[in-house]
Amino acid sequence: MERDQLADFLRRRREAIRPAEVGITDGPRRRTTGLRREEVAMLAGMSVDYVVRLEQGRSSQPSAQLLGALARALRLSDDERDHLFHLAGHRPPPAEGAARLARAGLIRLLDLLGDTPATVMSDLGEVLAQNRAAVLLAGDHTGHRGDRRSIVYRWFTDPAARALCPPEEREHHARQIVADLRAAVGRRSGDPAVTGLVDRLRAASADFARLWEEHEVAVRRADRKTFLHPRVGRLVMDCETLVTPDQRQQLVVLTPADAEARERMELLKVLGTEEFPAGSAGGTVG
Repeated sequence: MERDQLADFLRRRREAIRPAEVGITDGPRRRTTGLRREEVAMLAGMSVDYVVRLEQGRSSQPSAQLLGALARALRLSDDERDHLFHLAGHRPPPAEGAARLARAGLIRLLDLLGDTPATVMSDLGEVLAQNRAAVLLAGDHTGHRGDRRSIVYRWFTDPAARALCPPEEREHHARQIVADLRAAVGRRSGDPAVTGLVDRLRAASADFARLWEEHEVAVRRADRKTFLHPRVGRLVMDCETLVTPDQRQQLVVLTPADAEARERMELLKVLGTEEFPAGSAGGTVG
């Protein structure tokens, strides 16, 4: 672990980011052009004290998970992220591990979209990053572990994951996410990460097994979704999915389909996330 080099790199990357790039208001009394340490801590989900110790070269070795969070918070490019791992004494994540970190370009798009709900997902339905508007709309989906990282798995094994979706649309949505997973299986033939997920889903859910046997295939591109939000009610949203060239990650963008949805999204921005019921974070972010 190169503590001094790591400290210098983190400090310089923090100072190079303008607050507006990460959705933070740049007030008139701000004395620094970059981010404050407490803002990095907030974005990375860690304590301010640990960020201070990292920048002063006196921290313990950060875990790979913490490094991934710092890379997202500091909007590091893929090369910068690998450099961060090297300085911290870790090997950079291999191709499969890197696929679970949102690409730097997609993170920047999340920032640019601002008040438009947007989510970066893997081709297995894992939520890799969300902007604040997406969290307001559908809850925070970035903290799950194991198979529960996949929206597909949660949809078929956890009733709470279907809470935001109207009952009359659930069959359509279920077919859609199964068909999308089937397309991923075709692209990643023989990949144990994919086949293992499918095998566990078939064992855990009769509904998934039924739909899987129908062998429908469709990569998600555009759709219209209805959200039953616990605080503002029904929102009809148009969904556009942009896929990276290797088809391993997707940027899912949701825009209000009518005036009522626009008004309710504006209300959500005012209400914030404080009272979003934890159990109602559903599986309809994409």
